[in-house]
Amino acid sequence: MFSASHRRFEKAFAKAPIINFDDGSKFVFFSDCHRGDNSFADEFANNRNIYFHALKYYFQENFTYIELGDGDELWENHRFHTILEAHKNVYALLKDFHDNKRLYMLYGNHDMVHKDSRYVKRHYDTWYDPNLGEEVSFMPGLLIHEAIRLKHTQTGQEIFLVHGHQADTWNYTFWRFARLMVRVLWRPLQVVGISDPTSPARNNLESFKIEKRTKRWITFRKNLFTIVGHTHRPRFPEPGDLPLFNDGCCVHPRSITGIEFVNGEISLIKWYIDTTDEGYLQIVRTVLEGPQKIADYH
Repeated sequence: MFSASHRRFEKAFAKAPIINFDDGSKFVFFSDCHRGDNSFADEFANNRNIYFHALKYYFQENFTYIELGDGDELWENHRFHTILEAHKNVYALLKDFHDNKRLYMLYGNHDMVHKDSRYVKRHYDTWYDPNLGEEVSFMPGLLIHEAIRLKHTQTGQEIFLVHGHQADTWNYTFWRFARLMVRVLWRPLQVVGISDPTSPARNNLESFKIEKRTKRWITFRKNLFTIVGHTHRPRFPEPGDLPLFNDGCCVHPRSITGIEFVNGEISLIKWYIDTTDEGYLQIVRTVLEGPQKIADYH
């Protein structure tokens, strides 16, 4: 008898569209941005300049951006419009990726409403331009998936991309109730510095359970190369270990983490604010793990 999390992963895998890639492809993966309304409860606001600078670098360097869920914080915030207004420069850059056919997005538990294509169309096809006083094109035709499968054109190697809340019953099955609790109880407390203890990002025991369930499914799938988010815990296994990667999140204190694919290699990277010898602030990229050949994980 398979577990509920196993069945959820299987369903996501079966429905996932396949995107071909090769050693010349360049991808960057971020997740758990939790873009909010720029209030005191908006954790993304602390790192928005780091994120924007990093994303601008990846756009200029011809990367394809894949967001692995929880990009928009739609538990704490009732309306996407308030998030768009708060971080308009970020969404303008996401639009550039979309217009260049270099944007793919997944939904997680905090933006599960993106499962409804009608919601996505209503909020992403157009946006209201106050200068023109009318609706203008935004990201028409954007599709937000539960999962994606990357497939190497030469080797046939597959890489499964998914948010990871499929291994978390509370945040998958009961997400509407969890959202209500966040809006009614935890968001007001977050403003004064008290965080939601039910989040796996702040509960090590729950994170370990989620990872264990995910590893069990990956083992069933014959060690399928998998990249997730959700727990906010970066993970970069060595070749020969179970190939479960985690890109971390964009709401670490004063830094963001992600995963890059370049020249057929994978790296775990961090962007953060540092100072020069002269005392000027600068945004810096550093490699935490890797680069390691993707083909070594088979």
